[in-house]
Amino acid sequence: MLPWGNRCILIVTLLWDLVSCCDYTESTCGARRPGDIMIGVLSSCHTKVDALHERIQPEKFNCTEFDIRTFVKILAIIHTIDTINDSGFLPGIHLGYVICDTCADASKAIQSALHMLSINNTMASQCDLAEHPLKAIIGARYSEVSIAMARLLALSMVPQISTTSSAATLDDKLRFPSFLRTIPSDIHQTRALAHLMAHFDWNWVGVVSGDDDYGTVALQNFLKEAQDRQVCTAFQEVLPHYLGHDDIDRRIREVAEQIQSSKAEVVLLILKGQLVEKLFKVMIRKRISRTWIASDSWSMSRTLARMSGINKIGDIFGFHFISGQNPGFENFLKNLTIGTGAVNRFIEEYKDLRFGCSPEVPDPQKANDDFLTHAVDLNVVYSEKVATWSIAHALRALLKCNHTICSGERNLPPWKLLQQLKKINFTLDKRQFFFDDSGSSASGYDLIKWVKREDGRYFEVVGEYNVMTSLLEISAASIEWATPNKTIPVSKCSESCPPGTSKKISTISCCHNCKMGRALYVPC
Repeated sequence: MLPWGNRCILIVTLLWDLVSCCDYTESTCGARRPGDIMIGVLSSCHTKVDALHERIQPEKFNCTEFDIRTFVKILAIIHTIDTINDSGFLPGIHLGYVICDTCADASKAIQSALHMLSINNTMASQCDLAEHPLKAIIGARYSEVSIAMARLLALSMVPQISTTSSAATLDDKLRFPSFLRTIPSDIHQTRALAHLMAHFDWNWVGVVSGDDDYGTVALQNFLKEAQDRQVCTAFQEVLPHYLGHDDIDRRIREVAEQIQSSKAEVVLLILKGQLVEKLFKVMIRKRISRTWIASDSWSMSRTLARMSGINKIGDIFGFHFISGQNPGFENFLKNLTIGTGAVNRFIEEYKDLRFGCSPEVPDPQKANDDFLTHAVDLNVVYSEKVATWSIAHALRALLKCNHTICSGERNLPPWKLLQQLKKINFTLDKRQFFFDDSGSSASGYDLIKWVKREDGRYFEVVGEYNVMTSLLEISAASIEWATPNKTIPVSKCSESCPPGTSKKISTISCCHNCKMGRALYVPC
């Protein structure tokens, strides 16, 4: 029997043979610019693989539904690479990039990662990787995709830095030794969510989650944290993560009916934005209002904030990773061009979609406007800036750079960069950044309130959760509630008992009946 290491290489070689039996180079990676050292980017510029359930042979993935939010995140990485190159931070070193689309699918992500690690369409060996210009990969957006990638990249210990994948599963460094992220682990977010509900005395809540790895683990973590804070769930519903699922529309209707029939006035949605949009359309049509709690994946989605009828469905809160400014990025978006020597089919596709149908625009590829600066809150791309600068700081240390030259060996294996990334501790925008023992950042969360205005909602920070102290601070005075009397909504299984009565606790700790006389307890 082959040793395990050789068997791993054999498995990857077989996988490579499967994905390279046809030439998918053009469709696999949509953007590239050469450099002395390359940074890979794997993200979901499209949100769906069309007819995935009908795929019966290793044929081309047909990706659909262009995602503006992810597109802007990709552009933030390109802009940061340009900034680093122009700054002379790595003297004599020019950073390049290759960007591949995962289409929010784990199998597609593996195909793209294998393509990135190949040399002349052949899978690179461990020895070849030292001379391979690609040294690190930023991505993926969704935890389920990042988990699949992390398993593959761990074989060669290629550093992977995600800016959005928060699943607690990825904390396991035995299974995912080369995975890092510029955000906290989701174990902190679910704790913050339970804190929020306990703070407002919401002890009877509904939960809707996705059936992917992120949704499954986040749900279990939330249930544990909620129980610790005497918060009970009125219902738990699960939606298919895959947008092309045959039952998606039926399940959306069923979940809407469950929400409508439940006494729970507060509903937590651990879903990606596209699923929330489908659900909200039904809520708006049925005129159902609740207090909605957003997971980080949609807590600052301008697409949802500008939905027709979004002001009719009640208050919306959510936690989002602490964000920051990215100087020059807004101007970069307003004057979007493909850099010299670069190929970028994502920019080409965006411009065709944006300007291709306008008779006033003779050449869509030369057109620009300020649409992207309004379509996405630019503060949400701060993690992309941090991830790119993290790689630059680790390279600066490894390459022994000073103000004039980098004297170190450029042909370094990716695993050396990984080890250096785990050691970095740098300051950016007067904030300190480093990776903890689980490979995560301890940067914390902002509590976001969706505030009404005529054309939809805007985002206002009304609190902060500190992951180091597990403390939630809320600026209650700044919150204007959507309830008729402008007071905090009530979401309890049972009303408080009047004077002279006592509680008869049911099998659910949050529920009781009121009974004359002293308290009784009915065991579960």
